[in-house]
Amino acid sequence: MTQSPDAAAAGSARADRELVDSLAHDPSALAEIYDRYAGLVYGLALAALRNAEDAQDLTQEIFLTLYRQSGSYDPARVALGGFLATMTRTRAIDLLRARGRKVRLLQDFHRTTPPSSPSFAPLERISIGQCSERVRSALAQLPENQRRVLEMAYYRGLSQSEIAVDLGASLGTVKSWARRGLLSLKLALGDLVG
Repeated sequence: MTQSPDAAAAGSARADRELVDSLAHDPSALAEIYDRYAGLVYGLALAALRNAEDAQDLTQEIFLTLYRQSGSYDPARVALGGFLATMTRTRAIDLLRARGRKVRLLQDFHRTTPPSSPSFAPLERISIGQCSERVRSALAQLPENQRRVLEMAYYRGLSQSEIAVDLGASLGTVKSWARRGLLSLKLALGDLVG
């Protein structure tokens, strides 16, 4: 005999309440809660943050917060899924605000910092020019993916996560391209580095 949808929902809510109550003395209850709601939490985090790595981090943070502060969940007020969704949304908004604040601070710093104008002796200018030309030439010899990753990191100031999103590549692939590119540059410019 199958249960009615209302009876199944009531049973699920009761089971959620029991799992949350047992978190204090049975940490394995978190695994069952995670299995039930990780998809919901991750989906909301990804939709808000638009970055898979940040969404994964936030998902872990939400479940650890539930584990540490299980007493803050009141099953009489809201279902566990709704509680986790609200926590995810609130924390994602906090992260987005912090990210925006960081960008504004960097922009303000950049605008208020006076440009430095070092004065170099003629021989120093020639040496710097020759070194710059060698670096540009060595960079041009790299495979396109390695060159693009290094240019995006050093000229545009992007993180490897941002580069991965920009290029539509995995973070591991971007890290690999950057590492190989830097090793190739080190070999080509060894006398300048040492």
